[in-house]
Amino acid sequence: MSALTRFAQSRLAWTLLLLTAVGLEACALFFQHVMKLDPCVMCIYQRLAVLGVLTAGLIGVVGHQFRLLRFLGVLLWGVSAAWGLKLALELVEMQTNPSPFSTCSFLPEFPEWMPLHEWFPSVFLPTGMCTDIPWEMFGITMSQWMVVAFSTYLIALVVFIVPALMPTKKA
Repeated sequence: MSALTRFAQSRLAWTLLLLTAVGLEACALFFQHVMKLDPCVMCIYQRLAVLGVLTAGLIGVVGHQFRLLRFLGVLLWGVSAAWGLKLALELVEMQTNPSPFSTCSFLPEFPEWMPLHEWFPSVFLPTGMCTDIPWEMFGITMSQWMVVAFSTYLIALVVFIVPALMPTKKA
């Protein structure tokens, strides 16, 4: 078994995935509640995508020894990162080319059976506008940083998908 396969199937690899997502969620909540930056609906959706990656990491941490659970973790990781990248790219487009005809909604469109913005408004209720750019670092907007983050998640997935799904060798 190669070193990459051993690492991809280890608790450490999945813990790193989990911790990066926890870090992104913590940053989002810091920006919202400490720096008083209002998240838009696209930011809230990206927050959900990061929660998907976080959940994938949690599945991997708990079930890293089981191929089926690693498969579920990889699947959720891929879907969440791809959805997050799509959302981040859409938000970058809205911010760089604002149009009165291309705006985001004021309320998230969660399913009726799971109105997260009503259950947890301090986390999932959007209060900002998608075209606002309230924060930059090194001339890069928050939405552009999220493109980097989700792209990194997808690149890591491409590197780890085959080794993570290999059968576990019995010692």
